[in-house]
Amino acid sequence: MTASPLKEQYDRDGFVVVRDFLPVEEFNELQNQLDFYIREIVPTLPDSDAFYHDKSRTETLKQLQHMKHHPFFANYHEHPRWRELATELIGEPCDAKDPEWFNKPRGTDHPTPPHQDNFYFCLRPANVLTMWLALDHVDAENGCLRYVRGSHLEGIRPHLKTRVLGFSQGIFDYGPDDEAREVEMHLAPNDLIVHHGETIHRAEANRSSARDRRAFAMVFRGESCVRDEEAFSRYEASMNSQHCEMGLATT
Repeated sequence: MTASPLKEQYDRDGFVVVRDFLPVEEFNELQNQLDFYIREIVPTLPDSDAFYHDKSRTETLKQLQHMKHHPFFANYHEHPRWRELATELIGEPCDAKDPEWFNKPRGTDHPTPPHQDNFYFCLRPANVLTMWLALDHVDAENGCLRYVRGSHLEGIRPHLKTRVLGFSQGIFDYGPDDEAREVEMHLAPNDLIVHHGETIHRAEANRSSARDRRAFAMVFRGESCVRDEEAFSRYEASMNSQHCEMGLATT
């Protein structure tokens, strides 16, 4: 069977964009449900599920994890449009983790360190991807994603603990050669970018004084994936150590 153009680009570059991914009414419903979740449910969540740039300022909410505390999101991983695309790109049946929400709030200095998602996941084989749906216009000013094209074919790079909440490990030897290969991804609301679990990516801080940079994401893993429990335990220990140092409760 001949691979689709999307699959060919994903396999070659380690990422691919789908413009206007959801029907308009579905995208609007997703936004409405996110607004409800943030307004009504987030205030009840533990530290491990809701990260703030500054917890004393609710407008600096920057990341939501384990979004299973409302039926809409608890069941969202079954959405056929997301699952069908993930299955096509991974090349085998797959399943999703709980949805996540990301933000770079305006007026905060919060860069995302260069990293590879599968350093956190510890899956072998690395048949895992992240689907990242823009909720705002995303460009260089407000912290667009930057990918190192083809880096998913080069293995996992060494990572060390960071001081960035939500991204506890980053590539410590990221340098000019990596930056020269970066591709800036400018997106409109409802554009979806999908990246392989071992594609190196990062984002600079939001330098806009008027715009946030919000996104909704899900991680899909192929049925052949097996977690390296020893490596995952080391990662969890490092993450929990970071959270303790930052005064957060750990699970």
